[in-house]
Amino acid sequence: MSAGAGAGAGAGGAGGAGGGMPGPSFLAIGECMVEMAPAPGGLFRMGFAGDTFNTAWYARRLLPAEWTVGYATAVGDDAVSRAMLEFMGGEGIDTGTVRRIPGRTVGLYMIRLEQGERSFSYWRGQSAARALADDADWLDRILSGRDLLFFSGITMAILGPEGRATLVAALGRARALGAQVALDTNLRPRLWESEAAMRAGLTHAAAVADIVLPSFDEETGLFGDARPEETVARYRDLGATLVAVKNGQAPAHLWSAREGARIFTPPHVAEVVDSTAAGDSFDAGLLAALLTGATLDEAATRAMTLAARVIGKRGALAPDLFEGQAAQY
Repeated sequence: MSAGAGAGAGAGGAGGAGGGMPGPSFLAIGECMVEMAPAPGGLFRMGFAGDTFNTAWYARRLLPAEWTVGYATAVGDDAVSRAMLEFMGGEGIDTGTVRRIPGRTVGLYMIRLEQGERSFSYWRGQSAARALADDADWLDRILSGRDLLFFSGITMAILGPEGRATLVAALGRARALGAQVALDTNLRPRLWESEAAMRAGLTHAAAVADIVLPSFDEETGLFGDARPEETVARYRDLGATLVAVKNGQAPAHLWSAREGARIFTPPHVAEVVDSTAAGDSFDAGLLAALLTGATLDEAATRAMTLAARVIGKRGALAPDLFEGQAAQY
């Protein structure tokens, strides 16, 4: 498909993006990694993926061509870092917001699947993305003038405490200047120093987010939520104007300050092949629909439809779903 083609409804979006951007702009922030995904015959296929990058990749396919979809991260100066940047550019992702750090490289993860459910092994000790928030001035420059800024709990987790504070402060400044901020809480406990640090970091991040996209199984484990409504209430009380609680094949609970509470039952999936990017694609479907004028009901339906199709494919990214732009979400 062409990099800029859009399958989403309508044009438009939140006002013109400033800072020299030619039109509306979606910027995801985080870590893209080398992905080793299972392939037939016991082999592994190499690709590039990562939670916020996956969302950017799907958003590029869903947003109209006049939208810029960029990725903010840091990479090294080695051959695999260069290959990652070439891949991003070839997929229509703007890489003008990527820092190059000499002597560093990118992280790697391996997926193992059992009945469609995934487990991960990571190698990210030398990942340049851990230095993503080392330069506050750079952050202010790249976040300026964006319509939507998207980050995750993993974005927070890979940074040290000082980096987390720097990133959240920069997002707060961008939000004050008119950007919408969206957060997928996406928990990876092994990346955090402690459960207390994870709880505090996510709460700090959510306090600068307009849109929060948690998963109920993670929230009940960390915060003790008994019902999705409790998850909605916590993020609403932190200042979010839209909360979408994902819950696997159970009903999703959405609430917005404008349209109130909604409960949606996801489509039945006969076979889950790989759930790697279920939440990431849901996020892209929901955000792209909302940014192009959809109602909450329409956006939730598109998001769940996309996620249901993505988990029927292997790997995080499913380009064949968009061949010829026949798919409508």
